[in-house]
Amino acid sequence: MISNDHVKQWMNLQPVTLSKEDTLPETLVLFSEITDKELPVVEDGHLLGVVTLQDCVAHLDEGKVSAIMKTDYNAVSHDFSLNDKKTSERPLYVLHEKNGALEGVVGHEEMIAYYEYVREQEKDARQTIEWLKLGFDTAYEGVAIVDEKGIIQLFNEAYSRYVGVSKEEALGRPAADVIENSRLPAVLKTGVPERSQPHRLQGQELVVHRLPIWKDGRVIGAVGILVYEGISEIRQVLQRMERLQTIDKQSDKQMSREPTAQGPIHFDDIIGESPGISKIKRIGRKASKAKATVLITGESGVGKEPFARAIHEDGNRTNGPFVAVNCAAIPENLLESELFGYVQGAFTGTRNNGKPGKVELASGGTLFLDEIGDMPLTTQAKILRVLQEKEVDRVGGTNPIPVDFRLIAATNKDLKKQMEEDKFREDLFYRLHVIPLHIPPLRDRKQDIPLIIADRLPKLSEENETQETTIEKEVLERMFQYDWPGNVRELLNVLEQMFHLCEDDHIRLEDLPDGFSEHNQVSESLSEWQERKQKQEERFERKQIEKVLGEVDGNKSKAAKRLGISRATLYNKLSRFS
Repeated sequence: MISNDHVKQWMNLQPVTLSKEDTLPETLVLFSEITDKELPVVEDGHLLGVVTLQDCVAHLDEGKVSAIMKTDYNAVSHDFSLNDKKTSERPLYVLHEKNGALEGVVGHEEMIAYYEYVREQEKDARQTIEWLKLGFDTAYEGVAIVDEKGIIQLFNEAYSRYVGVSKEEALGRPAADVIENSRLPAVLKTGVPERSQPHRLQGQELVVHRLPIWKDGRVIGAVGILVYEGISEIRQVLQRMERLQTIDKQSDKQMSREPTAQGPIHFDDIIGESPGISKIKRIGRKASKAKATVLITGESGVGKEPFARAIHEDGNRTNGPFVAVNCAAIPENLLESELFGYVQGAFTGTRNNGKPGKVELASGGTLFLDEIGDMPLTTQAKILRVLQEKEVDRVGGTNPIPVDFRLIAATNKDLKKQMEEDKFREDLFYRLHVIPLHIPPLRDRKQDIPLIIADRLPKLSEENETQETTIEKEVLERMFQYDWPGNVRELLNVLEQMFHLCEDDHIRLEDLPDGFSEHNQVSESLSEWQERKQKQEERFERKQIEKVLGEVDGNKSKAAKRLGISRATLYNKLSRFS
């Protein structure tokens, strides 16, 4: 990517030029129309020399440009930095590196635009720094940031108040010397965040976050944040939350819910802060408030069912049951009776009184059809009828039963391709595809790996009644290099395996499963992922700017106004796209 201070980003691609045969009076007319006091003499696209206004006036009787042309000029390549430009008022002539052709000129007007851009960038930077300083010191929570060696680089006023050490005294010192019982050095070593942990500081019980700072696949520092001031503040938060839910609602919810192996899941329980997963959680929260059908897609193991449960729990049917059916796990000859139920005598050896199906059981709540791409075509037709008529016929029955449920479907298959192959009904697809949610694979959100591990490891220790297990940051670095074809499910499986097989409650590199690092698909590193996402965002922004420029016939001032940015900012963005 070309730097924003390179002449290529600012040069005039269609400068005013002279030929050797131009007369000096004609040249004077051209000088009257521009701000520069020097003009290039060009032949066949190549720079022959320059003519200055002073020489033109002094030698007006010489006749032609060729008589007073000079070969003393400022020639530069297209990667020349304007930061290196001397104070000379003479223009810069940008020549092609290989054939020496004149590519453009950076004159007086171009330099004015560049200096305007620099001033705006400096102004924005100063304002941003000022806001960051104010926000950092105004924050109620104490915040301390250390480098990879554990040396304090930033320390706000709130933390200063907690530890009784001024910012000036704290900066440049090891965190362990300033913060009592500090575990920031441990987080630097493991690379695993420690969220909502109890911490005693100056005799006071606190709740803290300790978060590693990852860059290019390695830990370069850590952040310590003091969140709550002891048990009393936590209790106040819990009391506020309890006011939002009445005891009656909670008891009704327990009575009406069909027993399940796991408790309620909310969106806050879905671990991940990457852009992709954050976006899907935002859409999911909106979807939970709607009545429309939701189609969740994604590879096996990405966590489609937790999203379905969260939509149910955060929706207006939360008091009703959540009934899940895995369409791929039930034999085809049993799927219809499982879904729609059957009446007495429909099959030999069945219950005398018949049995309600999952669709009936979901009435008043949510029906989750997992792996719907594996559903037979005949069953698809019957599901479509249930959705259209809002009633279900039990197998062997003649009396339709009214049902009222919210449908959430999920699949790891490409349903559009299934339709092309006549394996999935088009009318059912469009009935399902009202609110689509595509959950990204783990390889596209690797910065969530430390968060998932930090959430799961303590739970494993609690479930197995063992001392809390820690993990080496080298293990996480190796995990960033792995493709995770099994997604989050595979990560949790690998983590549990290492948990049970590690020595001394500490997971090391040698505890990784055999062949883990030799997987046949080595994925991109975290830095490569971030670079790819940035390029995607830049491509979108570039299309928007090009569209506006086309609408205003290339007028950058009008384009900047329409985009709501300054002309210098527009130059900056255009330079990034070059």
